[in-house]
Amino acid sequence: MKDAGPHPIARRLDLIRRGGDPQVVARLASGWAVLGDRQPSPIAGCCMLIPDPVVPSVNDLDETARGLFMADFIRLGDAVLAATGAVRINYLILCNQVPELHGHAIPRFDAEDPGLRRLGPFEAYDFATARRGDGAGRDADLLERLRNALVKTT
Repeated sequence: MKDAGPHPIARRLDLIRRGGDPQVVARLASGWAVLGDRQPSPIAGCCMLIPDPVVPSVNDLDETARGLFMADFIRLGDAVLAATGAVRINYLILCNQVPELHGHAIPRFDAEDPGLRRLGPFEAYDFATARRGDGAGRDADLLERLRNALVKTT
């Protein structure tokens, strides 16, 4: 059986390290803050924290690394709140479909349909068909606001 190669998070980290990912928001102590690949319109501003190096789960980090990752995750959420005007952040660390640690910081807004707002973001919105994030184009202003907000939280 042929090895399928690195999983998506490891491939993304490789791209980031080579300077080829226009979605990078900032380098943090535990890894990289990036704009999400998919941006459902009602909750635009979705971001991820990717650890560097990649590990299977938060449980694979030592106590110090866990603390850094979680602090950076909350810091990223603070930046998303400030940059988007969201009323709250959904923090998700799932690692089910992609067995590599990564955290989603997803903004939630009062303007969302109330029925959808009560659901988790992946249940409420179809991320697979949502528009692609575009840090070098359409989302450049958002990316800059995220960077500026992140600088203020450190």
